[in-house]
Amino acid sequence: MLKVNSITKTFDQFKAVNGISLTLTPGMFYGLLGPNGAGKTTTIHMISAIMPPDTGDIQIAGIDVYKHQQQVKMHMGVVPQEIALYDELSAFDNLLFWGSLYGITGADAKKQANYLLEWVGLADRKNDAVKTYSGGMKRRVNIASALMHNPGLIVMDEPTVGIDPQSRNKIYELLDEMHTGGKTILYTTHYMEEAEKMCDKIGVIDSGRIIAEGSLNELKTNYSLDDSIVITYTGNSDGIIPGYATQHTAAANEIIIQIKDAKGHLSDIVNKCSGAQIAIHNIDIKSSGLEAIFLHLTGRQLRD
Repeated sequence: MLKVNSITKTFDQFKAVNGISLTLTPGMFYGLLGPNGAGKTTTIHMISAIMPPDTGDIQIAGIDVYKHQQQVKMHMGVVPQEIALYDELSAFDNLLFWGSLYGITGADAKKQANYLLEWVGLADRKNDAVKTYSGGMKRRVNIASALMHNPGLIVMDEPTVGIDPQSRNKIYELLDEMHTGGKTILYTTHYMEEAEKMCDKIGVIDSGRIIAEGSLNELKTNYSLDDSIVITYTGNSDGIIPGYATQHTAAANEIIIQIKDAKGHLSDIVNKCSGAQIAIHNIDIKSSGLEAIFLHLTGRQLRD
């Protein structure tokens, strides 16, 4: 559905994107993760036909994005990071406007707009001006406007940033329905749990390059990191657990063990704590998930 072949983009002397290639097969949910400044938004802009790459090419549904822009846009819906709606218009009129840009007018446009507003849970507010909507409601209208022409590929740039948990959960439901319905989704996010939960494939981008790619299980296999077992205890302890390397913070009554397969060692650790007269108050296991892999690869948190 989407094929990106070795695209680059340079601004002045800064190479924002440096040879990125991606392939999204029909129905794939692909998550693009990277710290700010890594090149993901520039990549999204090039895929969305906002700015051409300096080198390389992009195809959607087998059509070159920059040789046949009007044709290719019928296959793609874009949900930008910034809200792209007219505040003075109602949600319904906003959808009619965006539909008209794709040649959808009259009864067909009204039917599609009504269907989409029902789908995103805003049918009862469809005639209210968008300026009266909350941020989460605007995000849902933004998603609906990108679907007026029923495209096969949806490009979404951080659609859940800055909204309330209730609206975020509703958008998760919509994403799941789109995915189950066969839409191909390219998705950037600042939330690791979103990528872990929703994406079939994840690409980690840094310094304008894809530095790792695969399913969550493939990334975990390729970058096998230690789990952390965090033990808080009562009373006094020297923090020594026989047979285990530990980090001990006496002031916080905390012992940390970094080890592979934490759950498999847990029973033995509890027994040895008992033998060492360590009175356990709480045990917390932090598995080496996507966030740990991301930090290992980039050396910084996603929100940098």
